[in-house]
Amino acid sequence: MGGKCGGDLGVPDRMRDSLLSGAEEPVVQFESVGMRYGLGPEVLSDVSFQIAPHSFQFLTGPSGAGKTTLLRLILLSVRPTRGLVSVFGEEVSGIASDTLTSLRRRMGVVFQDFRLLDHLTTYENVALPLRVQGRAETSYRAEVVELLRWVGLGERMHVLPPLLSGGEKQRAAIARALIARPELLLADEPTGNVDPGLGRRLLRLLIELNRLGTSVLIATHDFALMDLCDARRLVLGQGRLTVEG
Repeated sequence: MGGKCGGDLGVPDRMRDSLLSGAEEPVVQFESVGMRYGLGPEVLSDVSFQIAPHSFQFLTGPSGAGKTTLLRLILLSVRPTRGLVSVFGEEVSGIASDTLTSLRRRMGVVFQDFRLLDHLTTYENVALPLRVQGRAETSYRAEVVELLRWVGLGERMHVLPPLLSGGEKQRAAIARALIARPELLLADEPTGNVDPGLGRRLLRLLIELNRLGTSVLIATHDFALMDLCDARRLVLGQGRLTVEG
């Protein structure tokens, strides 16, 4: 299900021209997944759901419900205690580390703690996923500059992260997650450090990216934000998941 917001903002032209269409198999599939840490109680219990190609959904629930664990499972940072997790059609329990790396490169991630590198400028942080891919700067500089201007950081692209505000760091983290045009975007509270107006602008960008082929999963506590969009909600409570919409 694609999201709908008031108004249509569009994406930077270079991103529109080259977004991936994605595969037709489920992007993510959980089958009766249980997860516990050590000898503690299960954090997730019998969780089953799919994220379809080109889909848009929110992940919500109270603190401690298991949202972070579910995101870590999708990111292949941890393996389930029981059940099956498949990402881009690959069941992850026994795959090789190089395959894990290739799967992760098909994802974009916005973390709550930003994870910007303090010794790199805003521009360099956003361009980093493209450098890792081995692309020459001449092939991506205009694309990075255009996206930074779009998120309101055109005048801050040569500034180091310690000199950015919390909201500016959030925008840089979002731009870095988007620049490689991922097939799946995972965003953990992506509008938590920006004002409501910019939050709506960023949400519309994520929705437009979804319309162009990127599957989007946004973890959030912000019901006002979710009410802006007609999108499926994955609701976690006491380790169990229900689907709304």
